[in-house]
Amino acid sequence: MKRILVVANETVAGQPLIAAVRERAAGEPVDVHVICPQNQPRHGYVIYDSTVRDAAENRLQMTLALLREAGIEADGEVMDPDPYAAVMDALGEADYDEIIISTHPETRSGWLREGLVDRVRRAARRPVEHVVVDLDSERDDVKRTLVVANQTVSSRPLLDALKRKAEEEPRRFIVIAPQAGAGNGDGEDDPAERLAHTLKELEDAGLQAIGQVADPDPFTAIQNALQFYAPDDIVISTFPETRSGWLRADLVGRVEAATGKPVEHIVAEEESA
Repeated sequence: MKRILVVANETVAGQPLIAAVRERAAGEPVDVHVICPQNQPRHGYVIYDSTVRDAAENRLQMTLALLREAGIEADGEVMDPDPYAAVMDALGEADYDEIIISTHPETRSGWLREGLVDRVRRAARRPVEHVVVDLDSERDDVKRTLVVANQTVSSRPLLDALKRKAEEEPRRFIVIAPQAGAGNGDGEDDPAERLAHTLKELEDAGLQAIGQVADPDPFTAIQNALQFYAPDDIVISTFPETRSGWLRADLVGRVEAATGKPVEHIVAEEESA
């Protein structure tokens, strides 16, 4: 059985990468291991290591799910932020017949500017294929909607709005819940519990969704999510203005001005159950 090591980060769920793996699995059984070196967010003064790792883990899990849909069993892990070190560590732990490295186009890829592909080819002494994924043009016919909410994350108005969007056209949802302390009526309870409830409801409704608890500042959380997930549009859910710190800080207007993407605002009167 041929063993393939796949190396990718922000492009990890790109269709050209999935197609490259599927092509290799067409003629013979393959054992695929995906490593996803985590990166650093470009926004915010405080780096939440767990948030960055969660983003990388979510992209990895999306890739493994896409490979399973293609009939390819694969496993994977989030690795050292240095992609070259991550590849060398992976080769030290197991033997692989070939390596596939996925990057952005050269104009956007820090890995290419650092000469990652050539360095791995020289050091690995086995076939290395470079796959370019342009997330701006390659959307795999599915829109990606970024959903931002905290205490309203599993509210009925938000869930109904997401289901309605999914009925209009194929969509994947990326749900982020900023940690407590950034307004919007935050309390002492765990946003991860509310987020898990939302993801379960979306899954039960047949919708594709991933989620993570994000940076406490919602604007910073959105900026980082734009980097990590490249969404097409944004949904922001809040309490009414009298209860919402996010609205008092004009979060919706600031996001519209800063991103240039369609932003829908959903108001939930009641807190999530």
